[in-house]
Amino acid sequence: MSVPPGSDLVDVLVPRATRRQDAGFVRLHRTARLPRLVCVAGEISYVLAPRAVADAVRDTTDIREVRAVVAESVQRGICPVPRLAEELADGPVHGSARLRAAVAEVADGIRSSAEADLRSLIKRARLPMPMFNPRLFAGETFIAVPDCWWPDAAVAAEVDSREWHLSPRDWERTLARHARMGSHGIIVLHFTPGQIRTCQHEVAAKIRAALAARADCPAVPIRALPAR
Repeated sequence: MSVPPGSDLVDVLVPRATRRQDAGFVRLHRTARLPRLVCVAGEISYVLAPRAVADAVRDTTDIREVRAVVAESVQRGICPVPRLAEELADGPVHGSARLRAAVAEVADGIRSSAEADLRSLIKRARLPMPMFNPRLFAGETFIAVPDCWWPDAAVAAEVDSREWHLSPRDWERTLARHARMGSHGIIVLHFTPGQIRTCQHEVAAKIRAALAARADCPAVPIRALPAR
C-alpha cells in the first residue's frame, strides 16, 4: 500500500487476477510483482520507499511532479538513489520513461525540481555541465554545498527561493553560505525558480559570462566531492 503525494487516495497493490474493484478512497493496482519485503503497522502492510515512489509517479504525466517526488525522497534521506535505481530496473518498462529521467537526474546530484529545471536549461544552452550539490572544501575546511558547481571556473549557481526554506533561520543560513563561498573567491550566481522557467536566455547568458570571466584566471584551490 502507498499514499500518492497530494492525494486523498490510497493505492493498494493486489494480485493481477483479483476481481475486486476500487472503492471510496481505495484505488487498486493489479500487479504480477507483489513486493517480497513490506513494513507492517498493525493490520496494514506498506511497501518500502523505493516501490512507493515508483508506483506513485508511474502514471504521472508531468515531469516536474515526477522530479519533485523523486528528488524530495532522496533529499530527505527516505530513499537512497541506488535503491531507486534497483526498483527502476526491476519494475515494468512501460510508463517508466519519466521516472527513469528523474532517477538519472538525482543520480547526477539533483535534489529538487527547480535544480532539474536548471540542469535542463544548461543542457539546452550547451553550457559546460556542472557538478550538482557537491561538497566544497578549502583544504580540510568545509565551505558549502552549492546547487551547481563549475570546478574549472570556481563558479557556483544557487536556486534561491524562500519556498524551499522552512523558516527565516533557514534563509539566514542560506545567505551565510553564499557569503562564505564568496569569501573563498567563488563567483556565486543566484536564480529563482521563476527566472529559470521564464527567463532562460538571461540565465544562460549570466552563466556563460561568469564562466568566460574566469577563463584566464588562476585556479581557485577548492576540492569538490560528489553529492551524497
